[in-house]
Amino acid sequence: MDAVFENLPLLLEAFGGTLSLLALSSIGALVLGVLVAAMRISPAPPLRIFATAYTELLRNTPLTLVLFFCATLLPYLQFFPGYFPLAVLGLTLYTSPFVAEAVRSGINGVAVGQAEASRSIGLTFGQSLTLIILPQAVRMVVPPMINVFIALTKNTSVAGAFFVFELFAAGRTLANARGDAVIAILLGVAFFYLLVTVPLGILAGRIEKAVAVAR
Repeated sequence: MDAVFENLPLLLEAFGGTLSLLALSSIGALVLGVLVAAMRISPAPPLRIFATAYTELLRNTPLTLVLFFCATLLPYLQFFPGYFPLAVLGLTLYTSPFVAEAVRSGINGVAVGQAEASRSIGLTFGQSLTLIILPQAVRMVVPPMINVFIALTKNTSVAGAFFVFELFAAGRTLANARGDAVIAILLGVAFFYLLVTVPLGILAGRIEKAVAVAR
């Protein structure tokens, strides 16, 4: 494990890059996913069609292909804010459909009578969604949402193949430099991922139990 401790500052810096990717992509995917979920249940057919096509297209496209598109084609189209922002964009686009489906499943879990009651008192679709339905759906949405963010944590490693400095990229560099300590380096990198995914998994389990009790 000497190779890990000797390069701990580098791994900590890379861990910071992973956390930054996770935080920014999570925020972007959450905002975009809620909007897509709202469009999927919208009374306007064009919005439903667009949201369905968006969800099915990105959910069935490999993340590597999405990041490749962002890292190569967008710069070719004269859009290049840097590889890190492009990685955030790619991870956001890829994760948002999964967020949207989690939100939509929570919305579908709310009794239909709630929406009917809100319409009967004159609330618009937007008001009914934000004031009545979403607040009730939140408790059912949180556990699967955390699982989506656990998957996102692991997916950030793919960004390391596209000129972004994060844990995977740092581990690959160290493994190439220290061929005698590849296993130790990989275990060290895995440890940092577990620092995020294990607490999130425990939190998801506790919230799921709390929701089950509340029901």
